[in-house]
Amino acid sequence: MTRQSPPLTEPQYFILAALMDGPLHGYGIIKAAEQATDGRLRIAVGTLYGALERMERAGLVAAGHEEIVDGRARRYYRLTEDGAEALGREALRMQQAAAVVIGRSRDARDAGAAPA
Repeated sequence: MTRQSPPLTEPQYFILAALMDGPLHGYGIIKAAEQATDGRLRIAVGTLYGALERMERAGLVAAGHEEIVDGRARRYYRLTEDGAEALGREALRMQQAAAVVIGRSRDARDAGAAPA
């Protein structure tokens, strides 16, 4: 029996999703996640770097190059192949879970519309 990895947290999911188009630095990841969720998800800096560290240890992201901007180091992160696979599995899991609720609510609406 193979061990399944646990579902991604919402911040992890959107961090990985932010990296789908290519490497980003921390602030870029925060802004991309915020934009993808229409401002609903605001990842705090401490949350971001803790998540990136855990995901880097798990092989989901990799730290890339660094550059100095205004005297501060800016590290870029990229999505790994394992990270892309984990993101795809999580998207499928959420889609299947949503289908259950959407199907049931559609059935409930249809049943309510039927004559008694």
